[in-house]
Amino acid sequence: MFFVSAFLATSLNSCAQNNSKSKTVPAPKTVAKDDLSKYSQATFAAGCFWCEEAVFESVKGVQEAVSGYAGGTEQNPTYHQVGSGSTGHAETVNVYYDATKISYENLLKAYFASEDPTQVNGQGPDQGTQYRSIIFYRNPSEKKQAEDYIAMLNASGKYNKPIAAQVVPFVKFWEAEGYHQDYIAHNPNDPYVMHESIPRIKRFQAQVPELIKPDHKF
Repeated sequence: MFFVSAFLATSLNSCAQNNSKSKTVPAPKTVAKDDLSKYSQATFAAGCFWCEEAVFESVKGVQEAVSGYAGGTEQNPTYHQVGSGSTGHAETVNVYYDATKISYENLLKAYFASEDPTQVNGQGPDQGTQYRSIIFYRNPSEKKQAEDYIAMLNASGKYNKPIAAQVVPFVKFWEAEGYHQDYIAHNPNDPYVMHESIPRIKRFQAQVPELIKPDHKF
């Protein structure tokens, strides 16, 4: 009986156990892609992309965050392919932000505050390389800022294990299927969202209240 209960708990609280057939399929993103061309972009991976998308969309200066896949070799990967761990991709968010309102360094601050940066190949109940933590840098400045921030965290004594987040060059971002976009907003009663996503977002927002939009507090 214990093993059955444990299995059910894991099934209800794992990002990978969810699929499009039982979920709400949202309308397209409200901001047209052409309207996003004026914004700077930053790309991060840290566990389930549903959580990270909502995290960054709550940050001041961020116009949009899009869920997708990066870091692998498969062309046009699907959710189920990435979930198998066979493509090399990680669940990722592409962040569109106004650089006059928020700095890349503050995006890094938000990124690290939103996760356990010492966990290797996973976040919480989501385990596997598809949930690994990655900062995808687009230029030498972003690379240096990310590496300096990691060095600062490692030296701070805040964590009893080294920072596990990888710093790798950005190559390609593949947008995820439509039903993953704004997933938390469209599926607030999903067991995973209630028991994993919302608590994680609340913990994040409590750490960096100065970065949170007033109308995006959980």
